[in-house]
Order: sequence, then structure tokens, then C-alpha cells
Amino acid sequence: MKCTFPHMGNIYIPIKALLQELGYEVIVPPPCTEETLNIGVALAPETACLPLKVPVGNFIEAQRLGAEVAIMAGGVGPCRFGFYGQVQREILRDLNIDLDVIILEPPQGDWNRFWRQVQLVRRDQPWSAVARALRISWHKFQALDVLETAARQARPVAANPRQVDAALSRALQRLDQAQTVAKVKEAVALGVDRITGLKVPGRKPRLRIALVGEIYTLLEPFVNLDVEKLLGRHRVLVEKKVQIGDWVKHHLLLAPLQPRQQNQMARIAKGYLSGPVGGHGLESVAHALEFARQGVDGILHLLPFTCMPEIVAQSALAQVSKDLGLPIMTLVLDEQTGEAGFHTRIEAFLDLLSRRQQGEPGVAAR
Repeated sequence: MKCTFPHMGNIYIPIKALLQELGYEVIVPPPCTEETLNIGVALAPETACLPLKVPVGNFIEAQRLGAEVAIMAGGVGPCRFGFYGQVQREILRDLNIDLDVIILEPPQGDWNRFWRQVQLVRRDQPWSAVARALRISWHKFQALDVLETAARQARPVAANPRQVDAALSRALQRLDQAQTVAKVKEAVALGVDRITGLKVPGRKPRLRIALVGEIYTLLEPFVNLDVEKLLGRHRVLVEKKVQIGDWVKHHLLLAPLQPRQQNQMARIAKGYLSGPVGGHGLESVAHALEFARQGVDGILHLLPFTCMPEIVAQSALAQVSKDLGLPIMTLVLDEQTGEAGFHTRIEAFLDLLSRRQQGEPGVAAR
């Protein structure tokens, strides 16, 4: 059976490994482009956010390459993402596109339902094959976090940040080709060595900026206009807590502990948010407060247009900025976002941070 899934950063590498180990022929969608977005915009509800629109384009482009089944994550809570798998299924059905959408809902305590979903994806594979698949995909998830973190740390202190991008790309190719856990570890070690070797001794970043916000806009470079690379080329050290391997660990492997994690986030955000508001809204506020205590120069808050949880977080972050005197800029992303305007706003924000860093009088905190 030919199986596909939507893009979200480099998640295709561990997901591809997982599905191949389970006996699927994997159709990785073409990289996200304007054409991908245009397909989704034409077919999805106008007021839906990019995490619905772009995956619709991914599914249709993959179906043209022969995909028969698409796997989509579900969700719970106030965030509309939990409905998107069903909406995408209906869009494809209305177009008479022969692509079955399998929606994987998070456990949320209902482990019987979760295991039924696992059985559906597992098909007739023995549990030993499932264990192998989970093991290598988990190591690849972890590897992504390590390699991407190394690249974020190297870009601002490299002689040529684009060489870091190229080294990361080669490391990801080796990771994708790795067929065993030993080969995964070898790819990571070589990749980190090549990436860190591009650092110029003694060079320091110009600024430290943290990224917070909705997970899809943080992880998918097409949607966020490669903001991490852009900042790195301006010698900015980028820090973020939302990474795909870490997300898988906390929302799947440690799912029974999720209420405790939510309580921890609520304690950190106390005074600004009283509890979860759906999506990653609570985490955005809690992470911003943690980054503020770590002394970052500023924070960029990324969200897709019409994202209710992050709109709530935006209001709280405005107060965080005021109380702590920390510049926080919110960037709302949709199909109308232009690269030139996006870059101009980023560059203006960096200029403000540099002037504050130099102690220039009269520069506002936000």
C-alpha cells in the first residue's frame, strides 16, 4: 500500500522510516511550494489556517504520485486542528480523489481507541516489526533535534551561514538513508562534527532571540519563510523549545504524564494565563517567560492567521513584554504573507534590539 503524510519541517525522515519498516511504500510529498499552498487555498475554507491548507496541497500532490492512503494527526481541545483531518477527508471526497485519510488521535487517556488506531496502521505486521519501526523512527526523531540545534548554534558564528545550511542538508540526507540505529548515530555524529567545525573560534552572536508559537509555523520553513536561516544570516542565535523529537516524547511516549506537564506550564504562566487555551497557547506564554529569565534579547511569536489559541497567547505576551521590558514581536502568517514585508519587519526588530543592547536612549522596550 502506498502511504503519504503532510510535511512539517523534517518530520518526513522519521515518519518515512516508521512506515517503511511497517511494510508501506512511502510517497513523500514534494517539498512545500507556492503551488502546494495555492492548491490548499483554492480548496480549503477561506478562514482556515495554514495547518489545514498546506497539508491539503501535500495530499493532492502525493496522490498524483500514486499515494493511496494519507496519515493525518488529530487533536483535542479548543484548537480547530482536531477537526482538520475530517475536513481534509471531506475535501478529497468532494473532489472524488481516491485517497483514504487515516486520522491518528492523541491518547488523552483513551488507550483502547489509541491501540485500535495503531492496529489499523500496523496491519498484519508482527509486533517485533512494530518495535523495530518505533525504535529506528524514535532515534531519527531525536537525531533531528540534535542536528537542527547544532545548526542554529553554528549559523551566527560561522564565516558563511549558508555553509551551515549545506552541511545540515547533507547530514539530513545521511540520516534519511540510515537503515539501522547504529547508522543513525553515525550520521548524527558526523553531521554535528561537520556543522560545529564551521564555527569561527572566538566569534560571538550579535543577538539572542527566542522563537515561540504554534508548532506548525515554528517547524515548517516554507510557512515561516525560513526564519531560522534568515536570523542566522544576521548573526542571531536562535533558541526554541518546540522541537519535533521533544514534542513526540512528551505527547506520545510520555502522554500519561501530560496533565502534569500542563500543570507545570500553567504554574510558569501564572498571572498571564490560568490554564490551557488549546494548541500551544499556554506553552507559548510559559516558554516566553522562561526565555525572558534566561536573558534573551527578544522574542518572536509566530502563529497562523485565525489561530485562536495563539491569539489568546498574543494578548498575554503583550503584558509579559510590558512587565519585563522585553521586546516581543508577533508575526501572523497566511497565504498573503510576502517575503519582502516579512524580512523588513524582522530587520527592523533586529535593529531595535541592537540599539537597546547598545544602551541607546529613548528606545522603547516593545
